[in-house]
Amino acid sequence: MSARQGLGELSNKVRQRFLAEKHVLSFEEYLHEFGQQPERHSRDAARYLRDCFDYFGSYEVTRPGGRSTRYRLFDQEFVDAEGEENGRFRLVGQEPLQGAFYSALRNFSREGRANRLLLLHGPNGSAKSTFAACLMRALEHYSNTDEGALYRFSWVFPTGHDDKSIGFGARSRSGQAHGSYAHLEAERIVAKLASTLPEHPLLLLPIEERRLLLREAMAGKTQDDGVPALIWYGQLAHKNAEVRDALLRAYGGDLSRVLAHIQVERFVISARYRRGCVTIGPQMTVDANERQITADRTLANLPAALSALTLFEPHGELVDGATGLIEYSDLLKRPLDAWKYLLLAIESGEVALNFSILPVNSVLLGSTNESHLNAFRQHPEYDSFRARLTLMRVGYLLDYQDEQRIYDAQVAPQVRRAVAPHVCFVAALWAVLTRLRRSDPSHYTDPQLGRLAADLTPMEKARLYAEGRVPLRLTGEDAKVLKAGLPEVCAEFQHRAPYEGMFGASPREVRTLILDAAAKTVSAGCLSPLTVLDQIEILCESGDYEFLKLEPDGGYHDPLGFVRQVREEWLDRVEDEVRAATGLVDDTQHEELFDRYVTQISLLLKGERYYDAHTGQYKEPDQNLFNRIEDLLEVPDPEEFRTNLINGIAAHAIDNPGDDLRPSKVFPDYLRALKEAYYIEHRDQIATLITDVLRIIDDTEDDRAALEPAARAAADTVRKRLKEDFSYCDPCARATLAVLLKERYEAHPILR
Repeated sequence: MSARQGLGELSNKVRQRFLAEKHVLSFEEYLHEFGQQPERHSRDAARYLRDCFDYFGSYEVTRPGGRSTRYRLFDQEFVDAEGEENGRFRLVGQEPLQGAFYSALRNFSREGRANRLLLLHGPNGSAKSTFAACLMRALEHYSNTDEGALYRFSWVFPTGHDDKSIGFGARSRSGQAHGSYAHLEAERIVAKLASTLPEHPLLLLPIEERRLLLREAMAGKTQDDGVPALIWYGQLAHKNAEVRDALLRAYGGDLSRVLAHIQVERFVISARYRRGCVTIGPQMTVDANERQITADRTLANLPAALSALTLFEPHGELVDGATGLIEYSDLLKRPLDAWKYLLLAIESGEVALNFSILPVNSVLLGSTNESHLNAFRQHPEYDSFRARLTLMRVGYLLDYQDEQRIYDAQVAPQVRRAVAPHVCFVAALWAVLTRLRRSDPSHYTDPQLGRLAADLTPMEKARLYAEGRVPLRLTGEDAKVLKAGLPEVCAEFQHRAPYEGMFGASPREVRTLILDAAAKTVSAGCLSPLTVLDQIEILCESGDYEFLKLEPDGGYHDPLGFVRQVREEWLDRVEDEVRAATGLVDDTQHEELFDRYVTQISLLLKGERYYDAHTGQYKEPDQNLFNRIEDLLEVPDPEEFRTNLINGIAAHAIDNPGDDLRPSKVFPDYLRALKEAYYIEHRDQIATLITDVLRIIDDTEDDRAALEPAARAAADTVRKRLKEDFSYCDPCARATLAVLLKERYEAHPILR
C-alpha cells in the first residue's frame, strides 16, 4: 500500500467516525436527537456529572468498619498509561467521601440545580486535589462517549447568489430559502459567530414553546427528577439573545429561518484546554467578565441586520468551566471579597456582569485545609456562607494497606534502582500509626467496648482498621465484643474534632522521605526498608512538623517509638517469608491440622463420633490432637476455648453469609500462633539455613569449602525461593537476612 493510499484510508476512517459521532448537526437534526433521548439532551452540569458516575458504575467494598460503595470512576481504569494502567491516577480509599459527593449530586438533581458549593476540607496531602483530578479525567472520557455527548451552537451566514449577500432577501445556492446552513462547505460561509459560553441549544426556543416541547418529550418517561432549572427557566446570554432577536426582526418573526443559521456542534470536555473543567487557584481576580466582540474585524461580514448591534460575550473561568466542574483550589486562601460573589451565584444560579446576567451551569468544588476552615468559622460572615456550603471531610487514610498502594503505584516506580520488598509497607504503616488517636471510653454506650477500645495499642488499632484483626491477647467475651463493635470503633472520631486522620504524616512527606532514602543508596544499589526507617528517624528528630510535637498519650503520638515497632513488624514479615522459603512444612498442613481440630471439637461438644476413612470405623474425637493443639496455643481453659471457637464460627456465619467458614480463615490469629509454635521448635534448623544462604550469597572460597553438598543444595533452594516467591535480589536478601539472624536468632560466627 502506498503512502497516499494509506493516508486515504486513514482519512476515510476519521471521516466515518466524525459522521457517526454526529459532530455537526442542524437544529432540526438536534431536535430529532433530543426526541430520541430527551433526558440525555436536557441535562445541566449537576445531572451530567451524576450520570458520569452512573456510567462508570460502582461496587461494594467490605472493610472492618462495614460495607460501603466505591465508584469505579475513581479507579480510573480508562486511563491508559503507555498501554498499561499502573494505578498512578486512581484515588485510593475515601469511599465515604465518594458516597457523600454522589449524594450531593443526587440532591442537586432533585432540586433542579447545583445550589451548594461542595467544600472538601482536610489536612494538606489528603487527596483533595486527586479527588478533583479523577472527576475531571472521568468527565473528559465520558464526554467522548455516546452517552456523554454535549452540544453547543454557533451562528453561520452563507453567501448568496452574487457571492456578496448572505441569504437575506435572496435564495442561497442550495436553493433552500428556509433550509439549514449547518452543513454548508466552509468556502460558502462568509461569517460564523461562535460562543465562548457553551449554551444549551434548547435555549434558542422561546420559553413557552420550549416548555411545551419538554412536556411532550418527557411524557411517559420514568425519570425521578424534573427538568433542570437551567432548561426550564433559562434564557440565552447577551450575545446570542441579541442575534436571535435581530434575525427574528429581519425575518418578520419566522423562527424557522432564524434557526436555519444555527450549526449545532458536539464538543468534548478538556481540562488541558479549559473546556468544561477548570481549576482556579487562590489568586485575587474576578472569575468572569465581558468583552466586546463587534470590534473584531473578522466579523465585518455580518449582515446589516446585525452590524448595528453592540455585542458582548462573557469570558473567564466561570465561562470555561460551564457544563462541567469548577475547582476552587485552596479557596479560603483567597480574600473573602475576592469570592463573595459566590454567595449570590450559589443562591440564584447567576452572576451579574456589566451588561448581562451569566447563568452558572457548573458544579462548584472547593478545597481547603483545616486551619483555614477553623479561622473562617470565626469570621462574622461565616453563617452567611455556611448555608451555601456542603462540607466534606477528607482525612488521611487509616488503613495501612491502602496507604501502601499509594506508594507502590506513585513512589516506587520513581526510584531509579531496585526496591527491596516491604519498603512501601514500612513507610505506610509508620505513617498510619502517626495518625491514630487513643479511644475514649466515654464515647461508647457499651462500657465494655469502650474499655477494650481504649486499651488498644496503636499497632493493634492499625491492624484492626486494616484487617479487622482482634488482638490475640483477647479471648472469650472480650474478643466477641470487640469484633462486634468494630464499626463503632472505626467511626468513633467521625464526628469529633480532632478526628483521626486530621494530623499525622502526610503522604507527600512520606513520598519525599522514601525518595531521600533512595538517594542515599547509590553504593548499595538497592533501596532497603532499613534505609527508609533510618530516614524516618531523621525526620522525627527534626521536629519540623506539628504531629511530631504532639504530647504522647498511652503509646499514641510517639513517632520515634513507632519506628521501632514498625521495624519489628517488618522482621515478622521477613521471618514468615524465610520460614516459607525453607519448605520445612507446607502452610496447608497447618490449616488442615487446625481445621481438623475444630471439626472434632464440634463433634465432641455434640457428643458425636467421626468416620475414619483409613479404618472404615467410627471413632471418638481425638483427645491427643486436642492436647497437642491446645498445648501449642498455650490455652489456659480448654473447655471455654473450645466453646468460644464454635460460637465464633456460628457468629461469623450469621454476620458474613457466603464467606469461607473454614476455621483457619475465621481465626487467622490462631493459625499464625500454631505456625509460630511449630517454627520455634525448629529454630536451630532455620538459623542454620539462614547462615548457609548468607554464605552462598557471599560465595567466597572458604564459604564453599565450609558447606556440605546437601547443605549447599538446601541453601540454594531457599535463596531461589526468596528471589522467585518474594522478589529478594541478592544484595537486599543479604542485608535483610543478616539483620534477621542478628535480632531474632542467636548470634552466628558469620556476623562476627
